[in-house]
Amino acid sequence: MTGSLTLLPTPEASCGREIGDRCSASLNNISWVMPYTAILQSYYRHMEQNIFTDDFPDRPPYSYNYTGGNLPSSFSVASQQTKVKVANYNEAVEIVYQGTNVGGVGDNHTMHLHGYNFYLVGIGLGNFNNETDPKNFNLNDPPYVNTIGVPKNGWAAIRFRATNPGVWFMHCHLEKHITWGMNMVLIVKNGSTAASSIRPPPAYMPSC
Repeated sequence: MTGSLTLLPTPEASCGREIGDRCSASLNNISWVMPYTAILQSYYRHMEQNIFTDDFPDRPPYSYNYTGGNLPSSFSVASQQTKVKVANYNEAVEIVYQGTNVGGVGDNHTMHLHGYNFYLVGIGLGNFNNETDPKNFNLNDPPYVNTIGVPKNGWAAIRFRATNPGVWFMHCHLEKHITWGMNMVLIVKNGSTAASSIRPPPAYMPSC
């Protein structure tokens, strides 16, 4: 999952940028759009249509030298969408966060996932190598946390088991990056029992 500081095309100059684009941030080149209806509410009440789609991509739209210099300017343009990723209850999840140097503005990203602690099994600089880097994962005593720092132009790998059903926000904890769209949502489906399913809202809670 790539984390990038990107741009959104605008019809006229904004944010002091002469080229007319405004700053954004993205995961897998998607800049998050907050829906008018809460995703937890729409998911629980089966109101997903026109609120979000469940096709957040497993990988970025294209492979390239993520931390290289002089990357094509087309890589800097993100799309604004509300996409979520769905996991089955008790599914083993691995996420590799890959920082990029898109636009020549690589940065560190403090990634946080609501609803879970996870194991930080690997971290490094440069591009993650799916063949060699997993061989050096710490599977004996990895840190157990809910927030990690992805190094500037580097990567970090986490693992957890999806045993907390619900709708969980994942985002960079740098305030500017949150507001620019470096966010997504993970939905974990219900298990087979009431204890492994989303709790219903209490009777006294008013409807929105």
